[in-house]
Amino acid sequence: MQSCEISGDSTDDPLSSGLRRKRQPRIVVIGAGLAGLSAAKALLESGFTDVTVLEATDRIGGRVQSVQLGHATFELGATWIHGSHGNPVYHLAEDNGLLEETTDSERSVGRISLYSKNGVAYHLTNNGQRIPKDVVEEFSDLYNEVYNLTQEFFQRGKPVNAESQNSVGVFTRDVVRKRVKADPDDTEAVKRLKLAMIQQYLKVESCESSSHSMDEVSLSEFGEWTEIPGAHHVIPCGFIKIVEILARSIPKSVIQLRKPVKCIHWNQSVSKEIERVADHNSDLPEENKGSSVFVECEDCEFIPADHVIVTVSLGVLKKRHESLFHPRLPEEKVMAIEKLGINTTDKIFLEFEEPFWSSECNSIQFVWEDEAESESLTYPEELWYKKICSFDVLYPPERYGHVLSGWICGEEALIMEKCDDETVAETCTEMLRKFTGNPNIPKPRRILRSSWGSNPHFRGSYSYTQVGSSGADVEKLAKPLPYAESSKAPPMQVMFSGEATHRKYYSTTHGAVLSGQREAARLIEMYQDLLQCPT
Repeated sequence: MQSCEISGDSTDDPLSSGLRRKRQPRIVVIGAGLAGLSAAKALLESGFTDVTVLEATDRIGGRVQSVQLGHATFELGATWIHGSHGNPVYHLAEDNGLLEETTDSERSVGRISLYSKNGVAYHLTNNGQRIPKDVVEEFSDLYNEVYNLTQEFFQRGKPVNAESQNSVGVFTRDVVRKRVKADPDDTEAVKRLKLAMIQQYLKVESCESSSHSMDEVSLSEFGEWTEIPGAHHVIPCGFIKIVEILARSIPKSVIQLRKPVKCIHWNQSVSKEIERVADHNSDLPEENKGSSVFVECEDCEFIPADHVIVTVSLGVLKKRHESLFHPRLPEEKVMAIEKLGINTTDKIFLEFEEPFWSSECNSIQFVWEDEAESESLTYPEELWYKKICSFDVLYPPERYGHVLSGWICGEEALIMEKCDDETVAETCTEMLRKFTGNPNIPKPRRILRSSWGSNPHFRGSYSYTQVGSSGADVEKLAKPLPYAESSKAPPMQVMFSGEATHRKYYSTTHGAVLSGQREAARLIEMYQDLLQCPT
């Protein structure tokens, strides 16, 4: 039988610094989103007994937020399970019967996911005209062909020329424009419509990437993001059910809500005074002293830990990394945080008494004809609404009622968040009247919208590879501290999880779940001998 005694005084022993005794390591997980809950669940199921999850807000779920209005559930955050084959989120949903009410139309295989694959997208101009369906189909084919070219720079190692500025937006706009203008079969009027559609498609793409503009997304790295095969699925009863399934096996005492963290004191940098206060607060026995990490909470409590798994968003790291870690993070990690991108994608739900759109319409796409030759997708503050790319029709109406879901991203989303509901509802109604040519569209009976950008606990929706960054930066962000090759201190004191730390699946819920499982696996491997010992 294996001995449970852990001996040795070497400082590079992973179980040194107080862990030579027969006790479980103290693990603190910061954040109760998908990554944090996945990590905690995996740790507890593997036999760890001293796990604490600290959540700054009054709810679990992070960037999953399902809101119940009447009989319907609306998603302010994550909406789709992207792909099914090998997707842990899909398997959680399928195994727990969450997809039983998902209709065939809610299993979309398209690259740009709508709420329903049935019906037709209406591309409307600011002059109140619908762009003919054949023109839309021709342009869509061209755009998707160029989109596929953007994938090849990473996937096939194609060199990026200087003209593109290594930007998805610049490259796409330039290539599509040249092809539209060179088409001998189109009239000048049709060419102008197609040129205006470029900006609308790029706005949709920006909402999908959660970037201010596709000009900011790296062309050379764009193709590394990997799509899981299979359809995209909507969970009718709410994405929050995935969160609840993950939390089901975690004792309630493990998760502390309304517990924001002020600073993580790592690498045994904590002062004697802090250690004294922490010992007093926690009433620690002698054998538990000498922790490598102390988590300082906003309520002045200091929580000792051997390992901390940080799952806060990239937006929070960008804003707070200097004050959140003591000592400060290594320059390499700081550079990764600064280089990688995150911005805001918001939804605006409008509920109407009756639909003013036709039964075949599954979305209303806003095409501004005056943007045919535009380069920038940045607007003056008073014109923030021009960044709204579309409104999707929620299907089926028997479940949702008559509801449209609008999309807006970037700096204009932050401006929208500052407006009150009345202003946003009135502005959206005026847009719909203008583009449909129907001045009699009533104001919505109800509005619901997200505010991920201005929320201090998120500061954005999800990450992307910004121009100047690469997948290597994602790896650097995910690398535990202290770096093993440069330190003899206890390893993996501070670990990093969350969608932004997954090189292939950043921006997704499955990326978040897998990143939490990844960090748990590191600790499970480190302590496998201890975990195998009988209690």
